[in-house]
Amino acid sequence: MKAVAKSDLFRLLPSVDEVLRRPQLQSLTEANGHTATLEAARQALEQLRMEIAGGQLDEREVGRRIEDMPREIEQRLHDSLAVSLRPVINATGVVLHTNLGRAPLSRAALEHAAEIAQGYSNLEFNLATGERGKRDVHVDRLFARLVSTGERRISTIVVNNNAAAVLLALNSLAEGGEVLVSRGELVEIGGSFRIPDVMAKSGAVLREVGTTNRTRIADYERAITERTRLLLRVHRSNFQIVGFTEQPSLEELVALGRARNIPVLEDLGSGELYDLREVGIQDEPMMAGSLRAGVDVVTCSGDKLLGGPQAGIISGAPELVKKLRSNPLFRALRVDKMFYAALEATLLAYLREDYDSIPALRMMRIPAEELIRRAEQMAAQLRARCPQLSVEVRESRSVLGGGAAPGSVLPTRAIAVRSSILSADELSARLRQWETPIIARVEEDAVLLDLRTVGPAQETVVVSALEHISAETE
Repeated sequence: MKAVAKSDLFRLLPSVDEVLRRPQLQSLTEANGHTATLEAARQALEQLRMEIAGGQLDEREVGRRIEDMPREIEQRLHDSLAVSLRPVINATGVVLHTNLGRAPLSRAALEHAAEIAQGYSNLEFNLATGERGKRDVHVDRLFARLVSTGERRISTIVVNNNAAAVLLALNSLAEGGEVLVSRGELVEIGGSFRIPDVMAKSGAVLREVGTTNRTRIADYERAITERTRLLLRVHRSNFQIVGFTEQPSLEELVALGRARNIPVLEDLGSGELYDLREVGIQDEPMMAGSLRAGVDVVTCSGDKLLGGPQAGIISGAPELVKKLRSNPLFRALRVDKMFYAALEATLLAYLREDYDSIPALRMMRIPAEELIRRAEQMAAQLRARCPQLSVEVRESRSVLGGGAAPGSVLPTRAIAVRSSILSADELSARLRQWETPIIARVEEDAVLLDLRTVGPAQETVVVSALEHISAETE
């Protein structure tokens, strides 16, 4: 066949208008909009021009590609208009996996958020008086019951995350003044944000006391001046200091604050309402415990140990919380109706002591016997359906994650999978590319699937994915 000049091949290409007039494209335009379809058509034609210019296509191939252009444009539309935020299966065993969205929401939280979001609500409307209300009331009343400290009244407001809560508290209570904090508590949280950086943005001045490993109450006392506005305690949520260490108790810090008329602020980080000693995890501070010790204001996250939506929760003395609420920053940092709805439903589950309805708590509370039974059953299915794979049930350890209870683990059972063809990293990558991505961890040249964070209904998906992947690599 005589070669056709590139200039002649370019002349074969239709115009964008000619492409869009095709019947198939008209239906695509109706379904996806004119602008998106036009852009996809232009991209398809530009790709064809580039391949012709590179000498990659002959006349027959150009004709075939032009004929097939509606299907190519449809695929481009699908790719460009598809959502990028997708559900995944967390088989890592990390319950509060920051990269995977931390705490999954309960069904009640999802249903209440959907119910409130799809119409109007009394978010800031007092149904009794017919006047404007405050959005805080929907969760303030619930926190007051959950963190009750006897006769002491507690008020609560909510912002968009715990870093915002700390920023708002520091700015409201210590702007222009000094905040005393132990050197051993100058933590860095996720995303390289550091407590000193948050404090600098708040307008407060950091005053370090003590040393990295040992800080005494006398160190705080000696550092107090007329410029001191706050005593700050920061929970070391993502690391531990062990060995030759010392730290004053909350009661000592509160007593010093009372004696010198200086409020005590505690950044708890994870926000525990459920006593983790029930699952064998010790020394994780609870909101109620800190407030009972007399801390004036505590801050924590909503989407970690609390098991709700992302939020920064600020609870404490009503007069101080009122000061935070009146700060213009509060409006910039507040959350919307869906967050309040999800948080309200989560807190109601705590009040009912329905802990297993909160996914994160349910995962932490799974009995070892149940994990063993599920792991053995799933391993048997894999051995029967995937003879190309080596499968064994292995003792392992789950972690809470999300900066909660560093060093603490939960005993679990993991399924270790090896392929005779694919390396563990390659098999893990194939699982990530599955229709519903499956995120596992790799240890000792095997892919580990920890069933603590895999729901029973998801096990079928994991088995099916491994069956197809192993069959494709035969």
